[in-house]
Amino acid sequence: MTFELLSVGTELLLGSIVNTNAQYLSRRLSELGFNVYYTTVVGDNPERLKAALEIAAGRADAVITTGGLGPTGDDLTKETIADYCGLKCVMDEESKRRIIERFSRGHMYMPESNFKQAEMPEGCIILQNDNGTAPGAIVESENCKFIMLPGPPSEMKPMFDDMVIPYLERFSDGVIRSKSIRVFGLGESAVDEMLGDLINNSTNPTVAPYAKTGQVELRITAKADTVDEAKAMLEPVREKIESLFGDRVYGTGIDNSMENVVVGILRDKKLKATCAESCTGGLIAEKITRIPGSSDCFDCGYVTYSNVQKADMLGVSTETLKKYGAVSEQTALEMSRGARGRSGADIAVAVTGIAGPGGGTPDKPVGLVYISICAKGLHKAFKLNLNGSRENIRERVSLHALDLIRRCALGIEIKI
Repeated sequence: MTFELLSVGTELLLGSIVNTNAQYLSRRLSELGFNVYYTTVVGDNPERLKAALEIAAGRADAVITTGGLGPTGDDLTKETIADYCGLKCVMDEESKRRIIERFSRGHMYMPESNFKQAEMPEGCIILQNDNGTAPGAIVESENCKFIMLPGPPSEMKPMFDDMVIPYLERFSDGVIRSKSIRVFGLGESAVDEMLGDLINNSTNPTVAPYAKTGQVELRITAKADTVDEAKAMLEPVREKIESLFGDRVYGTGIDNSMENVVVGILRDKKLKATCAESCTGGLIAEKITRIPGSSDCFDCGYVTYSNVQKADMLGVSTETLKKYGAVSEQTALEMSRGARGRSGADIAVAVTGIAGPGGGTPDKPVGLVYISICAKGLHKAFKLNLNGSRENIRERVSLHALDLIRRCALGIEIKI
């Protein structure tokens, strides 16, 4: 069974929002053993939407649309699909009741236009929305199935997982399961070289590298008749990769970010961490605190952009700043020591550098960064020479700092 994803919304074409729905649906359909051959984006225009539907229905067994189910006049996905299939849209009383109840529960004024969302194609399978006002629908035409989902990811994802997947499972002739392994501290070319034939000669399971900022994600994918068989096929490959890259592997799972891993380790070990930031401007602290439960392992951080604040907040000596400058190994060491001492944390990291695009000199070019870590019996600094945009440099520095915390908390080799 083949699929096409049809994302509806002029805001997608304008670049106002990122199309994360297509990414999510492609991954979930792949896990179910279905192929997605095309992804199309079309604006809120009935003629162009109808043309896109005709093309999609001619080359796919099922089309999943996202967006265009709202209450306004330019939300026309349901109406266009109904017209294409020769169906009328009629009021669904249960959907209408749920919309009224949702507005009443929130003590909000409900425009009459919201009832448009309860008008559904005749004979469709209605997908009720527990997270918004727009129900979805499945229309089973003679040659193609049309699955309509709301555009907001917070509504689309649970509707697909809870209602569409059970519907689709009856059509699957196999399952695909993937496992992601995240490697930090090596570039894509180095990872590719180390993997060698594991990438080039793999068929089932397959191994594919995906480069991200400062790291590489390795995706192992297996196809089998059952979930248990697919998972069993993944394990030997996972073990081989993890043994190959050792402590460069920091996590597994598609959504297992470096900060998520670090917070989990700190909580498990009952350790506290802090950070002293100059060139990253609070990015390390932001990454840590975006993770639920981070208050168990993070009390405070320090953003000391100026020399005055490095001295006042962290106790960096004026002599060090005058002799070596703010961007120096010596300053980084004093920053981490001061942050740990003043916060009472078990582990402190500090970063100071030149993120650019200006501010560099021949002796201290843009991309020069010093990172220091301080813990019981440990006080080290590392030098980085990075390239790229300002945001790219800041992102990579913050990941290096988090990786040092990870290594320290786990008691493994401290290295960059």
